[in-house]
Amino acid sequence: MRLVLLGPPGAGKGTQGQYLTERLGIPKISTGDMLRDAAEDGTELGREAKSFTDQGRLVPDELILALVRKRLEEPDAAEGYLLDGFPRTVVQAEALESWLEAQGIRLDAVVDLVVEDDVIVDRISKRRICPVCHETYHLVNRPPVKPDVCDVCGKPLVLRDDDRAELVRERLRIYHERTEPVTSFYRQRGLLISIPGDHPVKEVTEAIIHAIEQRSVR
Repeated sequence: MRLVLLGPPGAGKGTQGQYLTERLGIPKISTGDMLRDAAEDGTELGREAKSFTDQGRLVPDELILALVRKRLEEPDAAEGYLLDGFPRTVVQAEALESWLEAQGIRLDAVVDLVVEDDVIVDRISKRRICPVCHETYHLVNRPPVKPDVCDVCGKPLVLRDDDRAELVRERLRIYHERTEPVTSFYRQRGLLISIPGDHPVKEVTEAIIHAIEQRSVR
């Protein structure tokens, strides 16, 4: 199964992506994780991408596309995957569609998590990330077992610079301007499934799974 998970920053894509890939048995491919790994490794791509993310701006399409194509060619993605954080622009969506069509492949569904801006700003201020393994937590909805410590690797959790309120509002502005049109792109292709993302985590997961199952039996 090949899925795309859309939604504004802070809509819960990281958390839902983890639960969905566990349930469906496919890898979660996160452009955010790949970009942070590249930045930590000090690669040219990583340094260039970091200059954009540090300002709350989107990384240019050509950089993202090169990264995603390389990842989708790896063996674990041969039978399916969930794309988290990609595509973020119509140009990226068109490029992905063309690349998949050239291989005789198509997406099964595109899930859009819908959450109001005010809820997102409050939610992101309570989000914490492990800088080592990139596990994502929320101080209310998904807290770590030990405060401020990653359950997976035991490293201290952090509030990312681009999760601070002023940058969150800028990211939301860019999202509405550049990424929201992607939902229309996929709606026109009959692939879009819109799910309210402001309910308890497990309820959202079950709603997504149900919608995907209903779609598959049509």
